[in-house]
Amino acid sequence: MKKTLVALALTGVFSGALAQSSVSIYGTLDAGMSRRTDTDVTAVGKRDNNKLGFRGVEDLGNGLKALFQLEIRYEPDTGVVESTVRPLFQGQSRVGLQGDFGTLRLGRGLTAFQETSTAFEPWSGMPAVAGYQTDLQVAGYTSDPLSVAGNSLNRFSNAVFYNSPMIGGIFQLNVTVATREANNNPLIIGRGTAAAPQFPANSSAAVYPYSVSATVTQGPFAAYAAAERNGVDTKLWSVGASFKPIPDLKLMGSYQRQDQDFSVPINPITKAWLIGANYTIGAGLVRAGFGHKTPDNALNVPTIAKTRQFSLGYDYNLSPRTYLYVDGTRRKATTAATFNFYSLGIHHNF
Repeated sequence: MKKTLVALALTGVFSGALAQSSVSIYGTLDAGMSRRTDTDVTAVGKRDNNKLGFRGVEDLGNGLKALFQLEIRYEPDTGVVESTVRPLFQGQSRVGLQGDFGTLRLGRGLTAFQETSTAFEPWSGMPAVAGYQTDLQVAGYTSDPLSVAGNSLNRFSNAVFYNSPMIGGIFQLNVTVATREANNNPLIIGRGTAAAPQFPANSSAAVYPYSVSATVTQGPFAAYAAAERNGVDTKLWSVGASFKPIPDLKLMGSYQRQDQDFSVPINPITKAWLIGANYTIGAGLVRAGFGHKTPDNALNVPTIAKTRQFSLGYDYNLSPRTYLYVDGTRRKATTAATFNFYSLGIHHNF
């Protein structure tokens, strides 16, 4: 009888602990066949990043929660970790607290700017060649230039991340601030010379990198404003909006401006804009976009001054977690950088 009571008591203790905390495993698998006309090569590639993630939440009581997230990225065609120079937890590595004050985390992750802007891009921020976020929507900007060559372009390491709660049900503020720690960057000549580069290898940042965004959502309308500065004092700002005239149609657009004056000696301003749409038809989703980018340091050479891109894609949902996709795009810049791109693949969430 005593053993039974002890067993029941322990069962209650462990059940209570499990009810107050949880850890989940999640991820994506995305692979497809693609072809670029400028390389004349057919390849197995991806439309979206492939990831394996671990997410946990612990209820600390009184509305306070502890949380963590770790995210590995890998290549679907070979199974290797994404780029050997990138960290194991390339996608995200953060721990923090959440409460009535909002969410506060420390570690590595998408900046406030980069995380917010993806909702206003027709490919939802996926790094697909047909998409716009990695080039036009951020005007070719890099969040972490003072990192290992080949590292991710849209994350801060050694950073503090804050997301406010929704204020009035419509407004949210997001802030990311990084330290000036050296992170094994290659030399950057900048305004220096090859013999005396502006940023030698493994340099500390010239300034404290920061990223801030604010969003407003009111019924079918949403808008954002965002600004960011990286470790070499390149500045970027952007505004954008979306509107859903009917539930199945989302229209969107954004404008962005980048200033590299601190490290680029001639005409450092780059400007870009894009417009796009998502339209749901039954089990399918049509994606469309058109974008334009003008690097001012090339304005004296009209044939290379502008990048124009038109893309069209279609997703067909086989289930709530799996869809087939097809993309086509036409990108026109320099003669050497003008190409058509086509891809067909499958995406699965787990």
